Amino acid sequence: MFGTGNTKPRLGIDLAGGTSITLSAKSTDPKAINKSSMGIATGIIEQRVNGMGVSEAEVQTQGDRNIIVNIPKGGDKQNAADQVGTTAKLYFRPVLALAPTGVQAQAPSAAPSASGSATPGASPSASASAGSTAAAPSASASATKQGRAVGEALAADATPSAAATGSASAAASGSAAATPSAAATAPTTPDLGAAMTQGTVPPELAAEFAGLDCSKPEQRKNLQKADEQSTVACTQKAEDGVYYKLALGPVAVKGADVSKAQASIDTQQGQGWQVQLQFNGTGTDAFTAVTGKLAGQPAPANQFAIVLDGQVVSHPYVRGAIPGGSAVISGSFSQSEAQGLANVLSFGALPLEFTTDDVTTVSPQLGGDQLQAGLIAGAIGMLLVVLYSLVYYRGLGLVSIAGLIVSAILTYSIMSLLGAGIGFALNLPAVCGAIVAIGITADSFIVYFERIRDEVREGALLRPAVQRAWPRARRTILVSDFVSFLCAAVLYLVSVGKVQGFAFTLGLTTALDVVVIFLFTKPLITLLARRKFFSDGHPWSGVDPKRLGARPPLRSSRRRTPSSTAVKGA
Repeated sequence: MFGTGNTKPRLGIDLAGGTSITLSAKSTDPKAINKSSMGIATGIIEQRVNGMGVSEAEVQTQGDRNIIVNIPKGGDKQNAADQVGTTAKLYFRPVLALAPTGVQAQAPSAAPSASGSATPGASPSASASAGSTAAAPSASASATKQGRAVGEALAADATPSAAATGSASAAASGSAAATPSAAATAPTTPDLGAAMTQGTVPPELAAEFAGLDCSKPEQRKNLQKADEQSTVACTQKAEDGVYYKLALGPVAVKGADVSKAQASIDTQQGQGWQVQLQFNGTGTDAFTAVTGKLAGQPAPANQFAIVLDGQVVSHPYVRGAIPGGSAVISGSFSQSEAQGLANVLSFGALPLEFTTDDVTTVSPQLGGDQLQAGLIAGAIGMLLVVLYSLVYYRGLGLVSIAGLIVSAILTYSIMSLLGAGIGFALNLPAVCGAIVAIGITADSFIVYFERIRDEVREGALLRPAVQRAWPRARRTILVSDFVSFLCAAVLYLVSVGKVQGFAFTLGLTTALDVVVIFLFTKPLITLLARRKFFSDGHPWSGVDPKRLGARPPLRSSRRRTPSSTAVKGA
């Protein structure tokens, strides 16, 4: 232990403080939740947590559909909680139509608007630049936090309020003849989402698209359908305070075709943090083909939606085919957001969808209190065993005390080494297992001491009594420890979570009990039997023949054998 420098056991969440996250798998197909898919999900989540730089985190399955993620103190528990359960299913779908949701018209003024634009939110300058959409994206496009995929031919997001399309310009010019009286008779606060819809909504999505209100959090959920089907989705974040709903075509490129994702800073356009994507061979061909196809379409059919877990991260428009098999998702990402997105995309999508059932955070103060309580309980248990040994066994009690000390030192050393070697964490149930082991170790001493006392009661001297008592005591101790170890092993295999810590510690200390009783207790008693204090049966030795009610010793300790009797008779 001192040679490796690992002088302290690794403490679990309940003792050191940290966060424990419980994830529950769900699927429309009950057969999808199986041991294989849960194992794959556990591996991906563990890679994500490690990719965040969280050290000494634990990811393990619990039962048939739960995964427990333990993040020690000092880890970024908020980002971990956001990322570990994210399915991270990434798709690239063409945009068919889009519209803002929750947009209300302002009360009309007495005088007509100077611009006379029929497109709410479009300023005169936006209408004037209708013919140069690709060259001059508006300020709102650069301020959006949704991100935008960029490349040599990939431009900024084109939202209804960000870039005026040709149809919007025509509507603007035609609306200049609108009279103030007509404007005054309009409703005061109508929802203008339908009026501002751009593109063509497929008939099979018309009802779903019309009823979707992305301004309501409960409707911003995963509405994705099969890859070959069209679907609807909401933007992941609000753009200038407005959430957009989009009608999307079939999947053009899958996230499984992303071979690498990395967070970096956009030094060319000054857009802050971005996520660089690198496609494999299949993804490269598909991405080049679909961007070339979209480039010749009118807005918004020239836009490409990047959909993550059913929500649109960004929907940039394309000016030409993008070769090279790479793309960039950029925008007003923070460093943690960009790194988090790159992290979940790097290790692939989870095979199942998970919900966060419970997030438990234990403060270091509470963990320290629980550790102190466990140590106090262990000390009380040790003190009671020591007092019992001294009162009942007197001198032999010192042997049991020495054996307990040796067992405690070995247990502490091995736990310290296992913490660094296999990541074993000492939690509160493990401390309970160590306390129970005090009784198991003391029980082995008692078995051996009682066998020695039985021999002394039969009239044997101490030295031969020690040797004759050992075979019977050894057999009893081995059977007892085997049963305890078997129970610990079964409990470890069938249990989950923290209960395994109890079983592991119980099994470890039971195995150490065999080592201590064979290599320490037996040799020590053999040496003490040669001392006059014990061999003469001192009243405080614990083996006083008078106190034990020993029979008078035989005149000769030599026993006659049948063979010697036969020879003597002959």
